[in-house]
Amino acid sequence: MVAQLPVVADSLRLYMNEIRKFPLLSEEEEHSYAVSFYEDKQLTAAHTLITSNLRFVVKVAYEFRHYGLKMLDLIQEGNIGLMMAVRKFNPYKGVRLISYAVWWIKAYIQNHIISSWSLLKIGTTQAQRKLFFKLRQAKSALVGANGEENEDGPSAAQSLHVSEQEFLEMEQRMQGDCSLNAEIPGGDGSNALDSLADDRLNQEELLADFQESQNLQQKVAEVVSQLNEKERYIIEKRITADEPLTLQEIASHFSISRERVRQIEEGALRKTKQALLPLMAA
Repeated sequence: MVAQLPVVADSLRLYMNEIRKFPLLSEEEEHSYAVSFYEDKQLTAAHTLITSNLRFVVKVAYEFRHYGLKMLDLIQEGNIGLMMAVRKFNPYKGVRLISYAVWWIKAYIQNHIISSWSLLKIGTTQAQRKLFFKLRQAKSALVGANGEENEDGPSAAQSLHVSEQEFLEMEQRMQGDCSLNAEIPGGDGSNALDSLADDRLNQEELLADFQESQNLQQKVAEVVSQLNEKERYIIEKRITADEPLTLQEIASHFSISRERVRQIEEGALRKTKQALLPLMAA
């Protein structure tokens, strides 16, 4: 895994070098290209508007780098948002393209983050989305210069218009991992591991679990073997790989669009889930 990190860094550096080749547009140039696309649907004008703002997408994507996802994936999602913004931009509204596009870019990046974190049951309701992205920001805003929260002002939960219970639940979900070997504060040198009951399975239960695991692995292998070439490749490279490929890398491998890769991935996962449901129910 460590050996592959420079490859990811090199890919990002190469991408940055490439997008720097596209010149930035003045306000007058931007308006002219925007009018050409808005009025006459000139694709070359749209291409110029998109490429001139790719660096801004990277800047926005870096704001979300702490969520543990690949920067290239975040950038790619942001680029889709930029393309949607260009498609819907009205140059006669009196605003710059990037002022309008930033909302589309953030929306696509945030949707990608929520979709990825949904496996950890972060939640996808409107209130939970707000909490997920604004929790740290709201708490920092309420902390005074002395590092203590102002007790006379509104709480962080109130500032986000959610209940205290919802706020506490999200805060617990987003807390970092702690070591069980860490000493308990104020204790007698014991750690959290010492207080855990021994709930290990006996030999019969271990054997049953092993057999169940073997059966599940065999069933998964059978299901994957029944997928077509593209589905099997995407499952192996996107879902089960230690270093998953990006949508763009797989799209380039098969010479298809990123959206098509996404559709194939969703279909393959749906087939796998349906095939495994009877086994899981048993």
